[in-house]
Amino acid sequence: MATKHIVCTRCGTINRVPADKQLASGQCGACKSKLSTDTPIDISETILNRLLAKDEGSFLLDVWAPWCGPCRMMAPAYMETAKHYGGALRFLKLNTEAFPNAGAALNVRGIPALLMFQSGSIVDQRAGVMTSQMMTKWIDNSNIAASLTEI
Repeated sequence: MATKHIVCTRCGTINRVPADKQLASGQCGACKSKLSTDTPIDISETILNRLLAKDEGSFLLDVWAPWCGPCRMMAPAYMETAKHYGGALRFLKLNTEAFPNAGAALNVRGIPALLMFQSGSIVDQRAGVMTSQMMTKWIDNSNIAASLTEI
């Protein structure tokens, strides 16, 4: 049976998950947290580094800061888009005020920035405010869309 390694965004444990299993139904073997939810999850620089090094799944990362008006303006649309995918795609958030080195390491020049990852690599990115409809269209037309029925 084919498996993928999925990093728990809460504790950083690497989980081996069957490739044909819906990610939203999985939970971490160590901390029992869901591996994916229908709401965005705040992550640390440590978890991001673990995801980039070890994760074989797909996720969307919102790079933002609390002082950024456009970031705050886009947050409800990001939440709505996460609900639309119902945990089939992980929606993560990285606060660059709390973790400035992480934003620099990703070469983020302006926020808000959305980065689409697959197997630890950026496959696409967008800068600036996006509506939920724009995000959904972008995701549905991306290289990761086919993997959303799987892990």
